[in-house]
Order: sequence, then C-alpha cells, then structure tokens
Amino acid sequence: MDPAVLAWALAQPAGSRAAVLAGAYTGGTTRVTFDGRTVEYRSLDELGRALVVLRGAEISAARRPGVTFASFSREGSR
Repeated sequence: MDPAVLAWALAQPAGSRAAVLAGAYTGGTTRVTFDGRTVEYRSLDELGRALVVLRGAEISAARRPGVTFASFSREGSR
C-alpha cells in the first residue's frame, strides 16, 4: 500500500469511511462495519485498493475546474 494513501486515510475524521478502512488495514483485519453495513474484504490488498479508490474519488471531487479571465476593450480599435 502507498504510505501516502494510508497517511491520508488515518488523518481523516474518526468514524469516516476512510478512517474506518485505515483502522482495519493497520489492525490486520478484513472485516469492516460502517453505516450499519459490514463488508468482508478478501485480503488486506483488496482493502488497500478500496482506500486508493476512495482517496481518488475524494481528490477528483475536490478539484475545481480551471478558470480563465478574459478582458476586452474597445479602446484603440477606432
């Protein structure tokens, strides 16, 4: 697992999906309960991939579209 992804997940608020997944990963367990649902991952590698996907989704949601400022003037076109 990428240490940056794990560090990001551990830094999330307690009780968040990322924090719960990171806690399970660092604890060596593959069963996670979140929002009343229990998921059993097949391996720690699969759980790690879930964290990577979760981080990627959050990063893409946080991106803002590029903004370009254009200015036009009629002065000098006479």
